Amino acid sequence: MDDADGTVIANAVRDLLLLSAASTESEIPRCAQDDRTLGGATRVAADATVPIRSCLSAKVVAMPRPRSVVPRLQRRLACHQALYDPRREPRNRSRWLPELQRWQAQRLEAGFAEFLDDPRSAPAARFFLTDVYGAHDFSRRDADIAKVLPMMQRLLPEALLRTVADGIELGALTHAFDLRIAQTLEQLAPTRRRLDEALYARAYREVGLPRLRAHQIDLIVRVGQGLAGALRMPGVATLLRLSRGPAKAAGLGELQGFLERGFEAFAALGDAKVFLERIERNEREVARRLFADEAEPFRPM
Repeated sequence: MDDADGTVIANAVRDLLLLSAASTESEIPRCAQDDRTLGGATRVAADATVPIRSCLSAKVVAMPRPRSVVPRLQRRLACHQALYDPRREPRNRSRWLPELQRWQAQRLEAGFAEFLDDPRSAPAARFFLTDVYGAHDFSRRDADIAKVLPMMQRLLPEALLRTVADGIELGALTHAFDLRIAQTLEQLAPTRRRLDEALYARAYREVGLPRLRAHQIDLIVRVGQGLAGALRMPGVATLLRLSRGPAKAAGLGELQGFLERGFEAFAALGDAKVFLERIERNEREVARRLFADEAEPFRPM
């Protein structure tokens, strides 16, 4: 941790008292969804100006300020909010979307069984399933972040802000894939109502985009590494404990809960490197099997 981050932590208690007065939402750029979004066919209002793909993949331009991660975080928030808005993205109303997300949640839980059965890794595994990679609506958490983003620049080390940005990007990319798969399922199985492994695998291959799938796994690992790295930052645990009351008073409970659950889960884990390597290996192998059209792609490794 450098001197700038040490100063941030040292001043955190004083600054946290100002959280309850933070009410101005940060200005975030608009983010369009057009047919470049994961190959989708839906277009949106003409005043949306930034393609989702560019939001997810654009490099952050170096800024003459100590918190250069903030523009990237703003873009990720805009993309995430646009993807979940049914007025801008009608595929959110797809009848296949709830079934797809239900099926994927069950698949992920089965894939994480070995971690969930281990008392040390279970909290981290559950955090990934519920807060990072699951079928949940994170709009409230994102609204919390947008509300206090200027304050977060002062309170949190940049490394932790990068982890928050990675988590939001992962959620946006995952939902964008879900929308595209739901649309594909409507074409492949217009009269069916239940998803199975064979139909899912076919839709997965139809959507394609293996490099973006690989990036999705990269983000899973980066979020885990970022939370594990936060454990080594002096003062972060104290900062989170002291921020609980002010965050609740300011209506920022979702954001506070996300950070606390992630920190506590990885504190109980111990060796995060082994845990993350196993997740990465398993998810890359599943993706390889799906793209190769192998039988039983979700069989145990």
